[in-house]
Amino acid sequence: MFWPKRSTLVAHVNMNTNVSLCLQLLGFSLLITLFSKASAINVTYESDRIIHLPGQPSKPSISHFSGYITVSENHGRALFYWFFEAQSEPSKKPLLLWLNGGPGCSSIGTGAAIEIGPLLVSKNGEGIHFNKYSWNQEANLLFLESPAGVGFSYTNTSSDFPTILEDHFVAEDSYNFLVNWLQRFPQFKSRDFFIAGESYGGHYIPQLAELIFDRNKDTYKYPFINLKGFILTEVGNPETNDYYDYKGLLEYAWSHAVISDQQYDKAKQVCDFRQFNWSNQCNHAMDPVFQELLEIDIYNIYAPTCRLNSTSSLANDRNDNNPESFTKMRNDYRLKRMRISGGYDPCFSNGDADGRCPVIGTRYCVEALGLPLKSRWRTWCHHNQVGGRIVEYDGLTYVTVRGAGHLVPLNKPSEALSLIHSFLTGKHLPNRG
Repeated sequence: MFWPKRSTLVAHVNMNTNVSLCLQLLGFSLLITLFSKASAINVTYESDRIIHLPGQPSKPSISHFSGYITVSENHGRALFYWFFEAQSEPSKKPLLLWLNGGPGCSSIGTGAAIEIGPLLVSKNGEGIHFNKYSWNQEANLLFLESPAGVGFSYTNTSSDFPTILEDHFVAEDSYNFLVNWLQRFPQFKSRDFFIAGESYGGHYIPQLAELIFDRNKDTYKYPFINLKGFILTEVGNPETNDYYDYKGLLEYAWSHAVISDQQYDKAKQVCDFRQFNWSNQCNHAMDPVFQELLEIDIYNIYAPTCRLNSTSSLANDRNDNNPESFTKMRNDYRLKRMRISGGYDPCFSNGDADGRCPVIGTRYCVEALGLPLKSRWRTWCHHNQVGGRIVEYDGLTYVTVRGAGHLVPLNKPSEALSLIHSFLTGKHLPNRG
């Protein structure tokens, strides 16, 4: 996710303290399990197998692994992963890498533990339970803590910061992780490989896909990775382009009655979102827009918000998130333009109740690519209800999920599972007919 004061898991999903504590205990359990294993230079995947995770339900049986993969020997940098084999026919199912956004959001604490993993943290924070909508029904599911410094991933070289947070560096580390992980799990080397993720993953994923695409051309120097496609963002919306993102944010806030006509007209008049630095007039026009959005859950505008310590936290947000703060936030994570790598199958997905990366902005971005239309905008259905809308271009598919916010599997887990099934198998989402 990509929003001031939303850099922690608890802030992202409005979870209470008990759930946050449970996530910490879950992580410590994973680490204890990891460090209790025999240490060896040439670690095999069986060395990473989790034999017992405290609180894990006895049924169904889940085969999972966790551990560290070194991505830089010289700097002592290693990335942490949690891997779940597919619930059925793991030797035939594809491999799916999951990357959360942020920058700085934990793929273990968010993607695995509250969204798409088979073991979810209970809402009351008292343990973990089986997720009947887990994506490992469809694929072998690999969660990666990236970049180093996020979750349990680390570096022993302090000078790595802030360089390792830059997008191209994240892609390089993620690529090295994949190469080394496939050495540890050689049975997946030739397996169909897909990448999925959310929010700022809209940067991470295409850049990683591009790096794989480029290096697959030189198999003498680099190992071949059987990349088949990537999806942005199954669980939310891609952070794609400043201009379309903020133009879409403003228009969405107005069209969904979050801001007044006067606020909308003023911002439209003085703001040029193409500019790297907003003018003072634009900053002052957008500040009240952001303040209105802070009163609700920006990531799902129709969801109730957590009112735990709401008075103090809202006051802190209002004091800290001044126009200059928003400008700095935008400049820190400025878009790096990306190409769609040839031969792959990208998919963009939006929850239509997300106010932070709204459907309007993503539609602008997709349409600006100028791709030939393959099939017109249409409805797709789920359990005899409208699931959302879909439009197909030559080389790209764009899907919306009705009633979902930024975190689609959290809001609409059944629809999200249908969507990833369609994406991985190539089967069309059902329509009215």
